Amino acid sequence: MSKHITSLISQYFGKFASHEFPSWFQRIVNQSYVSLMGLDMSEFKAPSTYKSLNQLFTRHLREPRHFSLDGADLISPCDSFISECGDLDEDYALQIKGMGYKTDELLGENFSDEEKKAVHNGQFINFYLSPKDYHRYHIPMNLKVLKAVHIPGKLYPVNMPSLKKRLNLFIENERVVIKCETVDKKIFYMVLVGALNVGVMKVSFEPRIKTDADAEQQSVYEYEDLYLNKGDDFGCFEMGSTIVILSEENMFDLQINSGEHVRFGQTIAKYLD
Repeated sequence: MSKHITSLISQYFGKFASHEFPSWFQRIVNQSYVSLMGLDMSEFKAPSTYKSLNQLFTRHLREPRHFSLDGADLISPCDSFISECGDLDEDYALQIKGMGYKTDELLGENFSDEEKKAVHNGQFINFYLSPKDYHRYHIPMNLKVLKAVHIPGKLYPVNMPSLKKRLNLFIENERVVIKCETVDKKIFYMVLVGALNVGVMKVSFEPRIKTDADAEQQSVYEYEDLYLNKGDDFGCFEMGSTIVILSEENMFDLQINSGEHVRFGQTIAKYLD
């Protein structure tokens, strides 16, 4: 099967972004990107210290951010824009107002009907990371990872204009679906959605996942004792993209609305016992 044009574009851009140019030219590239996109570098090293554009994209915070350690507080996994959030109607969610998708299709064929039904009539949150955002993602609450599935796909843009015009955008794009369990056995999913120029999604606890590669078949990874703590850095997008959280019914009291900007570490929901 030939690669979709969006994947080819992303691969070529990835090669450029990963290349380490001579220091004088790399400083120009980095500073131009910072100025063009309006990056706030106050929490990070100076742009000139990054040896490639990709290192700038995937930059780490200089100092850890503070966040609530209360087990009832769900924190934002990333710096992002909430493109949509709210209650699911069975398995129907919104990628943006007036444009829906089915969470059963988002989760894919390697989850059983029972696994998918766990979040029917639950809640969803769509986090859009723009190219100017901090690109690393973190664990939103203490959890156990049960399964991770890599689903190859296309790499259409996931910016606001694309969300408004392309039906089933999240379902067509390459993604990594992570099934999580809370300390009291409730289920939620985190879905990392790739996009144009975001062919690479790093998942630190599963190095076998190779996104923006030549894979055509879905890959499934299951775990017995993989526990992660709130705030843990578990990977990054190599450019901006989207994270979707899907949860069981009556699991969270959302403290955010669509159209808001959130930051990693911000409390965005209260866990309901």
